[in-house]
Amino acid sequence: MTDAWLIKNAELVNEGRRFTADVRLRDGKIETISQNLEKLRDEEVIDATGLWLLPGMIDDQVHFREPGLTQKADIAHESRACAAGGITSYMEMPNTRPPALDRDSLEAKYARAAETSVVNYAFYLGASNDNLEAIRALDPKSAPGIKVFMGASTGNMLVDDPETLDHIFRDAPTPIITHCEDTPMIDANLAKAHEKYGEDIPAWEHPHIRSREACIKSTRLAISLARKHNTRLHVLHISTADELALFEPGPIEGKRITAETCVHFLHFGGKADYDEKGFLIKCNPAIKEESDREAITKALAEGRLDVLATDHAPHLLEEKAQKYDKAPSGLPLVQFALQAALERVFEGKLTLERVVEAVCHAPAKLFDVDKRGFLREGYAADLVLVDPKRKHTVTREEVLSKCGWSPFEGTTFGSSIASTFVNGRRVFDGAKVDESIRGQRLTFDR
Repeated sequence: MTDAWLIKNAELVNEGRRFTADVRLRDGKIETISQNLEKLRDEEVIDATGLWLLPGMIDDQVHFREPGLTQKADIAHESRACAAGGITSYMEMPNTRPPALDRDSLEAKYARAAETSVVNYAFYLGASNDNLEAIRALDPKSAPGIKVFMGASTGNMLVDDPETLDHIFRDAPTPIITHCEDTPMIDANLAKAHEKYGEDIPAWEHPHIRSREACIKSTRLAISLARKHNTRLHVLHISTADELALFEPGPIEGKRITAETCVHFLHFGGKADYDEKGFLIKCNPAIKEESDREAITKALAEGRLDVLATDHAPHLLEEKAQKYDKAPSGLPLVQFALQAALERVFEGKLTLERVVEAVCHAPAKLFDVDKRGFLREGYAADLVLVDPKRKHTVTREEVLSKCGWSPFEGTTFGSSIASTFVNGRRVFDGAKVDESIRGQRLTFDR
């Protein structure tokens, strides 16, 4: 397998610019970006005429279920789905079994990823009501951030003690990332839904149970704590138009409080989607109205929302086929996330440059990722070639996530992933994943 590549005639999209150039990859790095580069003897050449060359997507929010829930997903399968989708680095959540609430459990996940992940990886430390000392002791170079569930979650990870929450925001040595939903409000809404429907709660009730009011109440609390302590806060998966006014538009540089949304909030919205997909699109926070989808897309375009991620969270089809209370929340998304985002470009609602900023540059800046997320000489050669003219209709047979299904089945995207490179090696050639490749642990320049 060659580790020396010359990509010719690609349209590079990077740092707000689009331009045609050649790119030489060598020793895992981007060695040269220039015009009219000549092939060296040991290089393999790709003619990328008509293709977009983007930095690999950095997904700052995934659930890969390992350890403890590997019947649904695992690092090996989900990282391969990432590779096929142009995601070259991921940051994985702590609500596994056992949860990653201390240094040893965190490092165990890194060790497992080193064995099985075909793309680059990092893991969050989780917060609970009783691990404040582990949070204080965290080496800021060892994790992208600390995940705080300010709403119900898997396992012992709902931080609902006010004093503990205050101290976490005061003492965190890394950025805090939050899931913001108010649990008492959700519980009250669920009780009302049971009174109305019994056990047969329809899918469309989900956004009324996991309501916009529950989202905004919790988001306001997180922002107030961050302002009190000058905490570096990143609020995950914004799902409502109502929350957008809480965040400032503009470049991510200099912001202490940032926000992320997810590809499914740009793609789905309204009762018709719930009627078609049912609990397949049940997730927390909930997909809401079409008007929310439009407002979120606009906020991403103007930089009020900084990062676009997936919240990839697989469950088995038989689990999703259960009634409301037992059907778990979460969607498998990484394999088709970049293509789904690019649909908003084809519609004219986002620019290609803005998508690259939101999925590549912004997460690298936010988490101080060392020398990734940009097309720059000397940076890691994490790249994706996209064919913007070759359409792709998603089928169940091609799904690489272990759960074996996708909410995008039957969707025809206007683009295809032509190749994905991780640390200078082609991990996906447009048809298959090279399972011999291993990604690297992300490092943080802090």
